[in-house]
Amino acid sequence: MHVETISTAALGDRGYLVHDGETALAIDPQRDFDRVEDLATRLGVRITHVAETHVHNDYVTGGLALAERHHAAYLVAAAEDVSFDRHPVHPGDTVAVGSMTVTAVATPGHTEHHLAYLVEHDGRRAVFSGGNLLFGSVGRTDLVAPDRTTDLTHAQYRSARALADHAGDDATLHPTHGFGSFCSSGPAVVTDGSTIAEQRRSNHVLTDDDEQHFVRDLIANLTAHPSYYSHMAPLNRLGPGAPDLSLPEPLRPTELRARIADGQWVVDLRSRVAFAAGHLAGTVSVEYGQSFTTYLGWTLPWGEPVTLVGSEEDVRAAIRDLSRIGVDRPDAAIGDPTDGLAPHHPVVAYRRATWSDLPRADRPVVLDVRRTDEHAERHVTGSLNIPLHDLVARLDEVPPGEVWVHCASGYRAGIAASLLHRAGRDVVHLDGDWAEAPRAGVPTTP
Repeated sequence: MHVETISTAALGDRGYLVHDGETALAIDPQRDFDRVEDLATRLGVRITHVAETHVHNDYVTGGLALAERHHAAYLVAAAEDVSFDRHPVHPGDTVAVGSMTVTAVATPGHTEHHLAYLVEHDGRRAVFSGGNLLFGSVGRTDLVAPDRTTDLTHAQYRSARALADHAGDDATLHPTHGFGSFCSSGPAVVTDGSTIAEQRRSNHVLTDDDEQHFVRDLIANLTAHPSYYSHMAPLNRLGPGAPDLSLPEPLRPTELRARIADGQWVVDLRSRVAFAAGHLAGTVSVEYGQSFTTYLGWTLPWGEPVTLVGSEEDVRAAIRDLSRIGVDRPDAAIGDPTDGLAPHHPVVAYRRATWSDLPRADRPVVLDVRRTDEHAERHVTGSLNIPLHDLVARLDEVPPGEVWVHCASGYRAGIAASLLHRAGRDVVHLDGDWAEAPRAGVPTTP
């Protein structure tokens, strides 16, 4: 048995291809499943089964389209209410995949009908735990409904421990979440691999023998999660089709100017440094990189048209990334927006600064766009906290005058500064590491 990992670092998730040298099972594939197909082709294996551990809340699945493309059995929990044909799986069911045996194990908690899959072959066991047992933690339990969180947290505690007992200490563990995904809870650890035995020594769900304490602690430490999550499960229940990842016909300059003038969301993918130095008036900065998908999807209103502006390489990558959260076929303008991409459209700029530049006397408004839990832990004394994901709806709450915007690293603050500048505000992007603030003599409050 061989386990291959397909990592989606931008969303903090992993999918898997498990095979015996000839026949393969794909588990929790992302929307852009061509990565799974390419891997299977390189390995010379045939995908005969595709399995979902749960109806995902943080991304649009590629499972149904992948299964249809390869005439593979699509394994989805029988209890799930979905709108497509699938191979309904009940807890305890076993499926032969080539010479491997796959057993479905009930693991409610992250979702109500969550399944883990135990794959056995030639004396080896591998557990694919989805959003149940993670490296160092478990999946969060508040994504189904607020009134179900306590019950699901109890279920998560019991099912994670039962899964560990069922699999045995020698089994290798392969979770879907826990690599930066907001679907994880608690102190999840990013590592290349682990076993059940290792988790027994370090994972709080297995080391804490007080169920009530575990439940209280997990719920107390749940933080905000991206707003687009609420749209993922409904899309997945409908059965998403394959994405179109091709590059669209680039917009003409007149079309780009018209969209900006109409107040549409035109997103500049360049670095936040380049954007601050010069950008098309009315555009927004969401620097392309690992955090791009999460913060674009969390910050801009869901369902409103998005136009991308940037290099062909960045636009292609952004189209792929956005397809994973159901933002399909955004239009694009290719090129440097300050170099003739939209002739006669004003190019504007705003100031970037470091923590040492923050005035000591007559301090301006300091806007902290981190999450509320981050702000509560420690913040600039007297600062205003409006999390980035709330800023579009709360721009009117920012006091008049010059506004210095910060976050933990400068990334979120770059998006926030662009939103404020787009709204006509006098803004300074405080582009620095939060840890530098006290070293620069900025007074902070715990």
